[in-house]
Amino acid sequence: MTAPSRVLITKIGFDGHDRGSRIVAAYLRDAGMEVVYTGPWQEIADVVALATQEDVDVIGVSSLATDHLLLPELMTALKEAGLGHVQVVLGGIVPDQDIDGLRAAGVAAIFHPGSTREQIVDEIARLAGQARSAA
Repeated sequence: MTAPSRVLITKIGFDGHDRGSRIVAAYLRDAGMEVVYTGPWQEIADVVALATQEDVDVIGVSSLATDHLLLPELMTALKEAGLGHVQVVLGGIVPDQDIDGLRAAGVAAIFHPGSTREQIVDEIARLAGQARSAA
């Protein structure tokens, strides 16, 4: 039997609105995944350290302001820590003009408002499988 997927749900930067990330964490737990939830105001180094300690497959970042612009820095820090296999997803308000840059940085999926529970759970489960295969 395989261990459940491990997902870190976090908010980096100064945006403190965490209702959406708490809802997504509950979706993933209900789907049988192990979820580590940090709450808001995390620093990139702390997220990388926690991802290492918790041996996560996926990191989900929520952004309702401009905190999504920190994701390229997070992706670089993960690679430098030997965690390039960890998949990163983003949920929240992401302007169209920022999407290509985020994807080029390595963000695996972006969930906009209106994404369904099934879309989120299915994609994170798929990405967790990819991370485990690459590890």
